[in-house]
Amino acid sequence: MNTKMISFRIAVFLIAVLSFSTVSAGKRPYMPKDIVWKTQSCNSSESMPCGGHDIGMNIWVENGDLLFYVQQSGWFDENNTLLKAGRWRLHIDGDPFGKRDFEQRLCLEEGCVYVKGGGVKVRIWADVQEPVVFVATQSQQTKRATLSYESWRYKDRPVTKAEGQQCSYKWLTPADLVTYADSIEPDDNQLTFTHKNRERTVFDYTVEREHLESIKDSLYNPIGSLLMKGVMYAPGFHYTGTEKGEYAGTDYQAWNYSCDDLRFSGVMIDLRYLNHQRYELDVVDGCGTVAPFAFPELKQSDSQRRSHNWWYIYWQTSFIQLDTKDKAAQTMVRNYELMRYMLGCNADGEWPTKFNGGLFTFDPVFVDSTATFTPDYRKWGGGTMTAQNQRLVYWPMVKSGDWDVLMPQLNTYLRLLPNAVKRSQFYWGHGGASFTEQLENFGLPNVAEYGKHKEGDDLGVEKNKWLEYEWDTALEFCQMYVKILPWYPDSTLEKYYEMVEETKRFFHEHYEWEAKKRGEKSYDDDFNLIIYPGSGCETYKMARNPASTIAALKALNYDFDGIPDIPLCVIDGDTCIAPAESWERIQNSEVPQLYPVFPWRIYGVGKPHLNIARNTYFKDPHALEMRSTKGWKQDNIWAACLGLTEEARRLNTEKLSDGPYRFPAFYDAGFDWAPDLNRGGAGMIGVQEMLVQEDSDNNPVLFPAWPREWDCSFRLYISGRRCIDATLKNGVITYTEDGVEGE
Repeated sequence: MNTKMISFRIAVFLIAVLSFSTVSAGKRPYMPKDIVWKTQSCNSSESMPCGGHDIGMNIWVENGDLLFYVQQSGWFDENNTLLKAGRWRLHIDGDPFGKRDFEQRLCLEEGCVYVKGGGVKVRIWADVQEPVVFVATQSQQTKRATLSYESWRYKDRPVTKAEGQQCSYKWLTPADLVTYADSIEPDDNQLTFTHKNRERTVFDYTVEREHLESIKDSLYNPIGSLLMKGVMYAPGFHYTGTEKGEYAGTDYQAWNYSCDDLRFSGVMIDLRYLNHQRYELDVVDGCGTVAPFAFPELKQSDSQRRSHNWWYIYWQTSFIQLDTKDKAAQTMVRNYELMRYMLGCNADGEWPTKFNGGLFTFDPVFVDSTATFTPDYRKWGGGTMTAQNQRLVYWPMVKSGDWDVLMPQLNTYLRLLPNAVKRSQFYWGHGGASFTEQLENFGLPNVAEYGKHKEGDDLGVEKNKWLEYEWDTALEFCQMYVKILPWYPDSTLEKYYEMVEETKRFFHEHYEWEAKKRGEKSYDDDFNLIIYPGSGCETYKMARNPASTIAALKALNYDFDGIPDIPLCVIDGDTCIAPAESWERIQNSEVPQLYPVFPWRIYGVGKPHLNIARNTYFKDPHALEMRSTKGWKQDNIWAACLGLTEEARRLNTEKLSDGPYRFPAFYDAGFDWAPDLNRGGAGMIGVQEMLVQEDSDNNPVLFPAWPREWDCSFRLYISGRRCIDATLKNGVITYTEDGVEGE
């Protein structure tokens, strides 16, 4: 992990602890509660998440075998499928995990999973400084064990039309498309597995379909010839050969390693080879040799110790603690915490946590019985970023103080910036960054969503009735940068400034270009820029001055030209926010008329014209029709931002209720895929807004939509380098802001 980021998190932790010593005097450090299972699982959908650095694992015990998937951020193949590294299986002869004393525990404080039973104990964790997985096993008696690496990519696998959603081709999947086989090389007590992308990838196909061949050589391409590699070290085991099998409808080949006298075992899975890089790190005691790793009662390894310390600081940086018997409230806050844990597992990834499953997808047949595909499958792509969903995964990190965990998303936009600028220059001859929706990890629109253009069409606009003219989703990530910037007084975040400026610049230059093309004026009579044709999310199409875009540019202090007022309308005699000044059709189910509330916070508790926003929430027919807690819906957030306590209670407890899978924060696919992280992220935002907001003068507003009967304490962050420790007890609020007590 980046040393500066580690130091920064420690610094924030110290600020929080020292600043609020008065409120916290006599209190023990915050410790999250473990998730404990007393029975084995039926299949991979009943797995526990575990991870660190940029590694995600699904861990479960099935029919006496310990199994786990490993996935690393950035394993994109030629087709832009996000591949898993593989599946591991530990089989111990006899009844190693006896039913009577079986336990599987996710220890949140340490960021690891413990499994025990029948005299056998296993600890699994990912190092927080480098992408390395450890499996430490201890047995009271000598056991015979088999460790297997299982891969479905032991052969080339055709990608069917139905399977095309896992990659960037989607419904344009060529008839001969395949996921190419990995190179898997066993040795006596280790195994190397490698996937190296061919030179031609979906990037090349996209460039050709989007008419960009003449600038192809200048475009950023992260997947061409990408090397993905891992090495498993298993001292004490020896290679015994391969066998074929099937799991969840997918055939695989297993590379088996046996140990006849298992008592103590340390297995290491080293993924430090991504993209031709090989890092040096004293990962374990012995500098490169695998020691018999510690269980709690044994000496800790370096990796175990530093990972424990990182997670300990993570939990002290921010928390929400309840003192109420209300079951719905307890579930809501616990699942908030579990979501935050899963997000922390990709704190140092090269690529952001994907909304459609993150690093924790499991066999697709357990999400959709018709999806009889490999474990690599997920709907809505691997390298494709749906920004309006991604934003809900990353907004919670602003108030939780997890700004280092936010960096993989900001870094992604920074890498894509040159391509977005070149795209504007190529298609329209003007400046600014054209960040479209359904954006690839190389900064161009997804080729299937881009559509088929005919002569005379604007080749820079996606020929897509949902996505055309939707340019503004990137502005939310610019705003995240603006919000966390005060916490970095040095030049650490200076590199992101250009990203923000070029993203804003696009609107000025593009809409002048649009008006000139039509022979119309670019500005209204008040010298405000006219945004047309625009898009109110994916919903209000061919819109003039959509509320979501206008609010974004106002909130970001757009300084190129004047921006018109947020459009208003009258419904049943009351003033409401309009979706836009005008539009041609309604295409989808978003509610852009409430975006000035969130994410743009122009209306809200303690701010002018709160009644206008509340009128919109309660009276706009489209807002009422689309109200839901499914997937990325954000009614729960708006209710909290508007100080509607009972609405916020109802919607947020429903949003963060238990999902349908064994791990409670694994949410159903919703509009996307399971586990649905944009639902969990939206729930996190809603809870934060119930607890603390800011008025128009940036003063904290505490518990603005929190039921007074729910005693609670929290630590969250607001603007101006302020960390808030607050407690609600018997209806009385006590808080400390920057070390000053108040009531």
